[in-house]
Amino acid sequence: MAMKVKDVMTREPITVDPEAPLGTAMEVMRRKRIRHLPVVDDAGRLVGIITDRDLRQATFAPALAEHLSLQAQRRLRGLGQTLEDLRVKHAMTWVVVTTEPEAPIARAAVVMFERRIGSLPVVEDGKLVGILTERDLLVALAKEFPDTGIDQQGFLW
Repeated sequence: MAMKVKDVMTREPITVDPEAPLGTAMEVMRRKRIRHLPVVDDAGRLVGIITDRDLRQATFAPALAEHLSLQAQRRLRGLGQTLEDLRVKHAMTWVVVTTEPEAPIARAAVVMFERRIGSLPVVEDGKLVGILTERDLLVALAKEFPDTGIDQQGFLW
């Protein structure tokens, strides 16, 4: 029987509120050593995701302003927001590719590969129930082929 997303996903993932300061998301991701942070509302519904890539773009955009054209600099200044004022909702990805717990992990892996994304939030009845990451898939693969000698708690090389 093919493994399902629910068999390998990270349950009860760390989440963040869309109104949280961007610095809070950065600190949580750094401290927990994660690259994907689902954004949920008060009811636990997924409203977006913030990734390390989103954070890099939000952080470095002001620093790169001096290298932009005058028109682009004016547009950037027109935003009128400093990094301290930015909230998660200002930098997150709003349209999120998701999967369901019963999906085969092979299908989820293909979606991640084709979309070039590193995680899939797992949603059931509109609520976030987990997250499937590249690491989860690699651990599942290591379990499927145990003769590789991979330490599942350590490094893959």
